[in-house]
Amino acid sequence: MEVNLTGKVALVTGGNNGIGLAIAQTLAKAGAKVAISYLKDAEAAARAVESIRELGAEVVSFQSDLTDVAQADVLANNVREAFGPIDILVNNAGHLVKRVPNAEMEEEHYQKVMDVNFKSCVFMCKAVAKDMIEKKGGKIVNLTSVAAHNGGGPGATIYAAGKGAVLTYTKGLAKELAAHQIQVNGISPGFIGQTAFHSTFTPDAARVATINSIPLGREGTPQDVANLALFLSSSLSDYITGETVEINGGMFMR
Repeated sequence: MEVNLTGKVALVTGGNNGIGLAIAQTLAKAGAKVAISYLKDAEAAARAVESIRELGAEVVSFQSDLTDVAQADVLANNVREAFGPIDILVNNAGHLVKRVPNAEMEEEHYQKVMDVNFKSCVFMCKAVAKDMIEKKGGKIVNLTSVAAHNGGGPGATIYAAGKGAVLTYTKGLAKELAAHQIQVNGISPGFIGQTAFHSTFTPDAARVATINSIPLGREGTPQDVANLALFLSSSLSDYITGETVEINGGMFMR
């Protein structure tokens, strides 16, 4: 069955590379008008826009620091002005920042990690929900992590806690918005290659050991995650809400 998102407006935060870019491209292939946000690296954002435009889709990009509530509102307004009300929100923006053991934890690091992973999600949902409520429908997809279940790797406790907060918030928001026919779901990736995350934070030996432990015998790809995001953004998932789907090749099963 081919998914058709023609006429839909999608916003993918952190959509200039990695998983976010793959999701933006996949939604665009399905016919959606796509907006991406990025924190920095305007050159990567320009390349992302061009790659989506080559698919024949309408696309815009906006620089936004989504740890700032005011900028979340501005981003949503910018997308509305470009394309109209937002039908699909994919909260992909997030970051480990750096690995910090709890014994070395400082308030600044704690706040930065929680803001980029959780606060940004909460206030982007708030910024787009009013349009979805008015239209009596919409799709919100929040990116969490297998770290939300297992506590993450060394020095990633706050990142894991932030992603755990996203997972729980997804359930609560799904209940809150269900009466308006808005579905809110999560995606929990495991070890996904071809991203800057593991290139930056995972040593080669740990990477090999992790891949060897995955029952399906390989690391995931951004496209694997994008395929799931497409499903959750489409009418195929109309009777699913408050769920977080694990996508990890079997490394974590619940």
